[in-house]
Amino acid sequence: MSELIDRFLTIWDNFEPRERMLLSVLGVSLVATLLFFAVVRPIAAAQSASSARVDAAERDVQLMVRLRREYDEIEARLSSVEQRIRNNQDRRNTLTLLESLASAAAVKIDSMEERSSPDNDLYRETRVEVALKNVTLTQIVNLLHNIESSPRQFSVKGLRIKTRADKNDLLEVGFTVSSFEAI
Repeated sequence: MSELIDRFLTIWDNFEPRERMLLSVLGVSLVATLLFFAVVRPIAAAQSASSARVDAAERDVQLMVRLRREYDEIEARLSSVEQRIRNNQDRRNTLTLLESLASAAAVKIDSMEERSSPDNDLYRETRVEVALKNVTLTQIVNLLHNIESSPRQFSVKGLRIKTRADKNDLLEVGFTVSSFEAI
């Protein structure tokens, strides 16, 4: 190893001062370039990557906070609906109750048919297909309001409204009403 150093020093001593200066500048430049590519650049890349991960994590946290808020809202609404179902004291037949709600809205029901629905472990669902003919928009709105504000938990689905060809102010309406009872 000392032989190699001795050879280098001999060669170095044979250079002119101007050549030594150029080789020194070249050596310093080479060392600076190696330091830049071996140390500075990887550190900068790691810092950039960690900043990107921090930004992504902050977005994820904001998303989780928003999702948690939505979940809590839905959970509160679900609890309210389940409470209404459990506290339901109205044990009348669903068809009879819908008939009385329709008569309160001055609507004559053309037909009602019960449909089967699968039970789950907590609730029994009763579905009724309701058909109305020759009703006004005001009557439909009043009936739907009566159904939604009923003490029993009802859900109106699949509302279909058609105007009559001969009388534009009268409508034909069909919808499904689901009623739920605790098992």
